[in-house]
Amino acid sequence: NCLQTSADEKVKAQVRIASLMPLFYSVLFLVGLSGNALALHVIRPNRRKMNSTTLYSLNLVISDILFTLSVPFRLVYYAMGFHWPMGEVMCKLTGLLFYMNTYAGVNFMTCLSIDRFIAVVLPLRLGRFRKVHNVRYICVGVWLLVLAQTLPLLNMEMTNEEPDGYITCMEYPKFEQVEHIAYILIGAVFLGYVIPMVTILLCYSVLCSKLRVSAQKNRLTHKSGRSHKAIGVICCVSLVFVLCYSPYHVDLLQYMLRKLLQASPPDCAQLTAFQVSLHITVCLMNLNPCLDPFIYFFACRGYKRKVLKLLRRHVSASFSNMTLDNSQKEQCTYQFLPVEGSISLLVN
Repeated sequence: NCLQTSADEKVKAQVRIASLMPLFYSVLFLVGLSGNALALHVIRPNRRKMNSTTLYSLNLVISDILFTLSVPFRLVYYAMGFHWPMGEVMCKLTGLLFYMNTYAGVNFMTCLSIDRFIAVVLPLRLGRFRKVHNVRYICVGVWLLVLAQTLPLLNMEMTNEEPDGYITCMEYPKFEQVEHIAYILIGAVFLGYVIPMVTILLCYSVLCSKLRVSAQKNRLTHKSGRSHKAIGVICCVSLVFVLCYSPYHVDLLQYMLRKLLQASPPDCAQLTAFQVSLHITVCLMNLNPCLDPFIYFFACRGYKRKVLKLLRRHVSASFSNMTLDNSQKEQCTYQFLPVEGSISLLVN
């Protein structure tokens, strides 16, 4: 048995990973949940000002929050030294929540790039796809597509009892038992990563070119620096996507191709190295939901303005409460006021 013969290497790798993962996932959970909860509060739709960008952004934030809710379960798993005490059903449900919302986020980022492309490059020919009632159907379609892609996970056994009595959850060796797993995962990489990445980079490349040409023709636009800022935001969004999602999917793709093309299957050392690299690259992929709120802050004038307004109100109210005289009868109350409006990404 490969896992038994490489037990020493596996234990050493798990000790190194388990010592850092709880801290990483604790920070990930706190930053991701608070940042996306704030984003949800700020960009929540207003019927009078709802647009395609708002709807896609709202669904992206919801997918990020749902993903973040799966993080505490992984935190417990790593804190207990790769032991899953919550049973097969919970392992499947957290796995479904994890993968479904990871790829929902990818798809909604793709939708946002296409939406911006249409708004700037083809507003007349394809503008109907940006109408709110059409975007609602697209969002529902994205959720149904991702659900169809990830629902087969419920038919797989995802926990495994190790010789030392530990029970693992969502570890790759368990998937080795699935027939044609290499073909399945290669297809999943192309559908869930390659196609969205090519679409995002293509849309944003054309968009950058269009913005440069527009800035050259319009001196006021060029002097204001808005086009340069928009191009910078586009590059930032693209870079974050590539850095977060590429390592995991490239790692998965290269291992599956080696598995298919090599005369002999990967040995125990290669399997152990692949498992370790998966844990590391998954961490990079999991950073994306934490980074999205920061991208909103720097990319969207409306979002940045509303966040700063909320913070100023909060600081002002806290300062007022601290300086109240105890004998003063008049009570100072503070309440978050509803924030209306929507955000426009990149070219607002």
